[in-house]
Parts: sequence; structure tokens; C-alpha cells
Amino acid sequence: MPSCVLAYSGGLDTSVILGWLQDEGYDVHAVYVDLGQPCEDREAILQKAKDCGAVSARIVDGREEMCRDFAFPVLQWQAKYESIYLLGTSIARPLISKLCLQVAREVGADAYAHGATGKGNDQCRFQLAAEALDPTVKVIAPWRIEKFRKAFPGRTELIAYCNEKNIPVKASTAKPYSSDENCLHISYEAGELEDLGVNGVELVDFGMTVSPQEAPDQAETVTIKVEKGVPTHVNGEKCTALEMVTKLNEIGGRNGVGRIDMVENRFVGMKSRGVYEAPGMTILYDALLNVEQLTLDRDLIHLRDQLKSIVAEDVYNGFWYNAKMDALLAFIANAMEKCTGEVTFKLYKGNIIVDSRSSETSLYDEGIATMEGGGSYNQDDAEGFLRIQGLPSRVQGRVTPRAY
Repeated sequence: MPSCVLAYSGGLDTSVILGWLQDEGYDVHAVYVDLGQPCEDREAILQKAKDCGAVSARIVDGREEMCRDFAFPVLQWQAKYESIYLLGTSIARPLISKLCLQVAREVGADAYAHGATGKGNDQCRFQLAAEALDPTVKVIAPWRIEKFRKAFPGRTELIAYCNEKNIPVKASTAKPYSSDENCLHISYEAGELEDLGVNGVELVDFGMTVSPQEAPDQAETVTIKVEKGVPTHVNGEKCTALEMVTKLNEIGGRNGVGRIDMVENRFVGMKSRGVYEAPGMTILYDALLNVEQLTLDRDLIHLRDQLKSIVAEDVYNGFWYNAKMDALLAFIANAMEKCTGEVTFKLYKGNIIVDSRSSETSLYDEGIATMEGGGSYNQDDAEGFLRIQGLPSRVQGRVTPRAY
């Protein structure tokens, strides 16, 4: 029999797909990639895969690698898709493909299967990553196969199938929105969230954060140290990338930090509505931003900011493993060489308030910046500076006068 590796989450879609692939004649090797999903029972998911007929089922730990090698470089870019989304799901997908292909090579599987729909972004992220790593890979995407769609035209039929087979899943006809979890964030979409008249943050049962209204009435202080653009310490304690994200998820989560509700433009062309929570990464974006404001050259930061939307789009669309991204990641690693410092925040009911910041490599010079008398900045120098800057405008004003 042919065999395939299935990127298995234990959720609604992959639970059904596991059985369908077997009906299609495949031996299925289920791979649950552990990315720190905060609300999932890993052993129960593994057992479910075995109970449902998987030839093998395993957990592969990708948590540290995702935080260190994927999320933190994107963080250094300050990359947010359409200025809001912190790319938690987008970052995870190329790593899932990589780890599943490693298993496929080990077990000699003929194909790589995933549960992403033909309407969404994840199909792009899974497949573009897989083909970049193994140009000969056979990708099975059941949602793009008409036979599968006829059997399961919507989530109602998927849920009914799981109920019939006694397969436990979170989704239900009463609350049919879909969620995707990892230690960076949780995303929520579909179901009642497709109605823009519904308040998303009131509908969703969030798994990482309390609401700002329910957060403590006293501000909580947190200090983050950054070394060469990499967050390294929380409240004086040295942390790995995973430990950093985990600790800040706890701290930010209990203070209501990091919830968003947005309508975004998918890579395939449609607009969709998503609700997200990312407490730890939200804090880290602000922390790195405050340290780089002290330490990085103006023109360098402005160049980075011109490029960060390109990085966000490529990550969102699934182009992680390509020459452009290789070059961009090399650029940002070099750009962050002097980005070392410390920032202290006060977290209060969803707000992140800067309390203090410092750096041994700070370019901020109070003697130059002061608005008081004296200092080392000679204001007479500005006269010539402005005459030179204004020269093109003066010439244009003589040639083509403007009405005023």
C-alpha cells in the first residue's frame, strides 16, 4: 500500500482526513508537531490517531526551533501583516512541513498530506515550503479533491462524521468557529465569526488571555533584556527563546495583553475575519522596538521599515524557504548587532506602558537632545542645513509659483 505522512493536529479536519486517506488506500503516519499548543492534550491526540487506524503516530517537538529560528527573526523585522497580525500561524507552517518531510524520509512515505482548505492561506504555506525543501514531493490536500468535498461539503458534515465515529473534537454545531494554537498565539476564525456584526472578542473563549476588563486593577511590572536583537532575560532571569515566550504569555495573558480582531486579505484573494491572541509576542514586539529606538541608526531603521511589509507578506504567503528570505534574514541579523538594552513595562488591563529603558550602546545623547540652554548642539549650524535642504523648493517656487 502507498503511505503518507499526515500533519495531524487532532482537530476536526485532520481527524476526518485520517480516516478518508485510509479509505483511499493509504497507510497513514500521523505526525503531531508540538509547537506549544496551550490548550491541547498531546498524549490524548496521539492515542486518538492510533485508535483511528494510523500505522504510526508520533509527537515531534518543534517549540524551541520555532521560537528561536522562525519567530524571533520575524520579530526583529517588526513584521506585522497588514500592520496588525503578528503571523503566529504563518510562522509555524513552514516548520511543520520541514518536520513532516523529515519523518516522511525516515519512514519512506510516498506523500505528505495536510488538512488546509483550498480557500485559505495554510495550503500555500504547507505546499510552498514542502516543494522548496523537496521538489519531488507529492502533496495530498483533500480539500482540493472533489471526491472529498462531495463527501464533506462543510463543517456540519465533518462534525457529524466525528460524532458518528465517536471521535472527540472541539468544534460543534453550537460553536463552530475554528482555532489554531501554538505557543506564539491562538487564532480563531469561521463559524459565527464570519458575521462581521458579531463582536469577536466577546464570542470567543480565549485560551491564553483574560479580557482587559477582568485583568487585575494593579499594574504589573516586567523587565526584558535584549542582546543583539534577541530577547534573553525576563525580570533578570536568563531564558531560552521558548522560555521567554512562555513566561511572557503567562504575564501578558493575566493582564489582558495581545487580543486583536481584524479583517485581512488572504493570499488567495478573498478577505477573511480573524480573531487572535498573542500576549507574549505582543510584549516582545514592544520591547525590541524600544531598545532599537535607542541603539540603531536612523537610516538603518528606516530601511528596515521600508522592507518589513515585504517580509510580513512573504511569511504570510508561505515563501519562507527562498533566496529573498535568506537574504532578508541575513540582513536583519547584521542590522541587530548593536541592538542591546533593557526595557521595563507596566502592564495594565491590556495596555503596555513604558516605565524605563536603557542601553550601553544607546545613541541617545541627552546633551545633544536637551531643549534647555547650552548642550553640545550648535543651533547656528541649522541655518546652513536648512538653506541647502530648501534649495530645490526655492528654485521650483521661482519657476512654478504656488498659489497661497
